[in-house]
Amino acid sequence: MAPTVILLSLLTFIVVLVGGVTTSPPPKQSATTASYHLNYTQASSATGSVRARVKPRTTSTTSTYGNISPAKVSSLPKTVKPTEATTRALQPTEGNTKPLKATTFKPTPATGAPKQTSTTKLLKPTAVKPTLPATKTTTTPVRFNTEDLNENIDKNVERRVWNTKESEEPPVFECPPLGLESLKVKDSQIQASSYKRMGLGPHRGRLNIQSGVEDGDIYDGAWCAEYKDQNQWLQIDAKKLTRFTAVILQGRGSIWSLDYVETFKVQVSNDTIKWKPCMNATEEVVFEGNKDSETPVLAILPEPAVAQYIRINPQTWFKNGTICLRAEIMGCELPDPNNIYPWQAEEGTKDKLDFRHHNYKEMRKLMKSVNEMCPDITRIYSIGKSYMGLKLYVMEISDNPGKHELGEPEFRYVAGMHGNEVLGRELLLNLMEYICQEYKRGNQRIVHLVEETRIHLLPSMNPDGYEMAYKKGSELAGWSLGRFSYEGIDMNHNFADLNTIMWDAIELETDKSKLINHYFPIPEHYTSEEAMVASETRAVISWMQTIPFVLSANLHGGELVVTYPFDMTKDWAPKEHTPTPDESFFRWLATVYASTNHVMSDPDRRPCHNEDFLRYNNIINGANWHTVPGSMNDFSYLHTNCFEVTVELSCDKFPHASELPIEWESNKESLLVYMEQVHRGIKGVVKDRDTEAGIADAIIKVDDIDHHIRSAFDGDFWRLLNPGDYDVTVTAEGYFPATQSCRVEYEHYPTICDFHLTKTPKQRLREILAKGGKIPKDLQLRLRQLRIRKLRASTKLINRRRASQQRRARGAHN
Repeated sequence: MAPTVILLSLLTFIVVLVGGVTTSPPPKQSATTASYHLNYTQASSATGSVRARVKPRTTSTTSTYGNISPAKVSSLPKTVKPTEATTRALQPTEGNTKPLKATTFKPTPATGAPKQTSTTKLLKPTAVKPTLPATKTTTTPVRFNTEDLNENIDKNVERRVWNTKESEEPPVFECPPLGLESLKVKDSQIQASSYKRMGLGPHRGRLNIQSGVEDGDIYDGAWCAEYKDQNQWLQIDAKKLTRFTAVILQGRGSIWSLDYVETFKVQVSNDTIKWKPCMNATEEVVFEGNKDSETPVLAILPEPAVAQYIRINPQTWFKNGTICLRAEIMGCELPDPNNIYPWQAEEGTKDKLDFRHHNYKEMRKLMKSVNEMCPDITRIYSIGKSYMGLKLYVMEISDNPGKHELGEPEFRYVAGMHGNEVLGRELLLNLMEYICQEYKRGNQRIVHLVEETRIHLLPSMNPDGYEMAYKKGSELAGWSLGRFSYEGIDMNHNFADLNTIMWDAIELETDKSKLINHYFPIPEHYTSEEAMVASETRAVISWMQTIPFVLSANLHGGELVVTYPFDMTKDWAPKEHTPTPDESFFRWLATVYASTNHVMSDPDRRPCHNEDFLRYNNIINGANWHTVPGSMNDFSYLHTNCFEVTVELSCDKFPHASELPIEWESNKESLLVYMEQVHRGIKGVVKDRDTEAGIADAIIKVDDIDHHIRSAFDGDFWRLLNPGDYDVTVTAEGYFPATQSCRVEYEHYPTICDFHLTKTPKQRLREILAKGGKIPKDLQLRLRQLRIRKLRASTKLINRRRASQQRRARGAHN
């Protein structure tokens, strides 16, 4: 992958609202990634490593969002302009404020053969003075068309993505991995002849393990021998008689050091005393090792070796480095003849699901089969295309697919933002199957979920990246291949940085009543044709703006933790706890998933790489892990009504197919219980008292929580809240505000809080005059009273001014 330079810096503030949308997850920080806000410089095309220079926040720098070809932006039918009621501590007033143009996204279809580029364009930020918009546009629902998966894939896309000269399928191994990368192999099973220090001990000799930011900490990126000679070895105890078939080797994961083994030998043993070398006829085999630190290299044994122990014995290594390696062993466990108990396969799950890795074509087939099995509750639609032209398919599950039902919340799961983090993709495909099967069986929990929720599942946000990783396979894809889009964009940093806009506004605005706290507009330079925004990111933003999502989770891989907003620190610190006004509820959401996940909730589990999240109960504020400008989570919270967290599902980004049943069983309850949280808090409908029509874009304010939401196009709203008593105020342009107390209980259902708003006399007058109607007597009387009240107030003000002038005149005369 060509080196990618991403300059992420400050935007000038814009303190105005645009209409309705949503925002993930926190980015994945590998040990090879210094994830500060900074100038990103990819140090290795194989690793995706970056070196970071901390960059202070300033309103004068430029901002870019990755490396892409320009994509044209056009408006969708849904455009919500902010109203006067969208400010903090400011009631709706009739003002002479100037509206700011709102921007929506429309995904750009891929055309022509893509060309990869490493050139980064700098964008000139446009300074915009914060104003209060005075106009309002009522939005109407926009539907995504149902996809027919019986149609063939476009031939041009076929040629671009699947070159006929290359194999579409990954290599097939005779035996699965023992589990060094997945941590199935325990630290106690790995030994070494020597090691430099604890941070480079044998327990670190695991494929794709990631180090800390600095060399020398307790979590380094490989096993490294203390001595440089051919007598060094790394030994693995399989615990059972095993048929070893292959060894996969990788160098040291480090930003600062270059170490890898160039050639090695392999020996096996049943007692660790007598060792048998791997032979090729009469000669001991010397296997080819690595040529760089990151690319995994496969060494297939000439003949499978049956034993309990296996050793990797380095022979030569990078001349300017030392003996360091990370490894995985491929082997089939055999029944032990000395065991009096019958040999059993490891228990996985009882659910009959399609547990394997699905490339784009197989994913289409599975989604089609689920749709055919449950046509009454499922629908497949596309939100746009990837850069290479692959469609971003969504499975909708609802008792009334294709329609937003009044009062029914919208939920989404997004997976595959990083194409090589594949577990989320497979879990969502399994979830589709599971919900369909259980609904047909009459599982009351699933039936209730389907009937009361509109669920949207996007299994692959980055299908281009996935196809790159898939062709290499689970063990040979490495840590970064497929992470980025085809153009080299990390979509986890690719959403508009609205945090800076918010914090700049807070710092610079002297009149705090003009500050907004939700539905922040997308900066104009981000929507321009030159903006470094991936087509996949544009499609997701358009999706967010179209559907009034309430709750979401973004599924990643490579760690075991749930992170919640904000993901970006206020002053570009490498990490710092940066809470939202809804901190307590976000902590609840993260805890719900982490505490029900079998692996995360295991108190004896080993840390994945270089962070021990057990001490945080497996949840953490994203910015307190590492700052991520332009994250999907923050964008969702600041630009739409939707609350979103990121779930890091597994230490292994690309688990072997044999591990998928266990991973499903570990995550099944978490996936279901997290979806059920969309029904916590309050919900209701904001209506016109006279006509009973729903009022769109009404502002719902909860006392003591400085983050408002808006009603959807038909007036319904959902406000996620922890149990407690809340005073809720609703305002809308042309209406008098209304306030009521709403109590949230502990049960899994929301409190109903409906609001009926009364039009202001001026609003009623406008509507009547617009229709050419006659002004009713009650309105004439009300307007006359208002004019008299205004006249009295102005008369009092004039009299006070005259009295003041007379006093000053007498004082001057005396």
